[in-house]
Amino acid sequence: MSSSIPTDQPSDAPADQIDDTPEEIQPDSLAPPVRRPPQRPAFDPVAQPWVANPGGLLAVPETRLTPTALRDHFAAPPIWTPDAQDINPARAADRSLRLASVLVPMMLRPEGIQVMLTQRTAHLHDHAGQVSFPGGRVEPSDSSVTDAALRETEEETGLPRGLVEIIGQLPDYFTGTGFRVVPLVGLVRPDFAPRPDPFEVAEVFEVPLRFLMDPSNHRLHSAALPAGGLRSYYSMPWRQFFIWGATAGMLRNLYQFLRA
Repeated sequence: MSSSIPTDQPSDAPADQIDDTPEEIQPDSLAPPVRRPPQRPAFDPVAQPWVANPGGLLAVPETRLTPTALRDHFAAPPIWTPDAQDINPARAADRSLRLASVLVPMMLRPEGIQVMLTQRTAHLHDHAGQVSFPGGRVEPSDSSVTDAALRETEEETGLPRGLVEIIGQLPDYFTGTGFRVVPLVGLVRPDFAPRPDPFEVAEVFEVPLRFLMDPSNHRLHSAALPAGGLRSYYSMPWRQFFIWGATAGMLRNLYQFLRA
């Protein structure tokens, strides 16, 4: 298995174009059928300075992290404000944005809900070894963003769509590579054995929802870019996995939604 911690290798891409968009929703021009050497970020995302729990916020009460409470919260959503959009700037007015969707799979385990994530394989050109939700581009053959997320999830992890109950969605997440990503939240009956796509997915793993919904486990990083300026991003390290960038930003928005 490859390391989940990206190495500090320079990228050939201009610093102002570097993005954390998951590999599976990169533009077609970035994913040709031939393999290219892995491209790393222009900075080591693990090594950048960070502060823990910016704002000194409290954990989401565990009473809100049950299947029934989650269904109720999405059925009657409160007024709330995402705080990750300013970190990865929204481009809602840009009509050239390409549409993608990801699934936030919440596994119904006896010990509590676990969030299923994937670690990308080491050979991928973009974001090798990084952590992401299953999902991808919405194709013309997909009937909806939900259909696309479920199709991609089954292709990447082997999770049958019949085991997934979609209970709602989070605000669209806009990326620097020109994607509007729709995060769909689903409760999953866990009676299946993951079958990772060996080309794209090195590992399928789970993180307790209560861990991710505790801001004492959230870090806000600030990276100085080689071309000038700062890049801010969240991370939520779990064991050997470094969850950061767009994936951590969507989880941070989930936290703000559930605590509202």
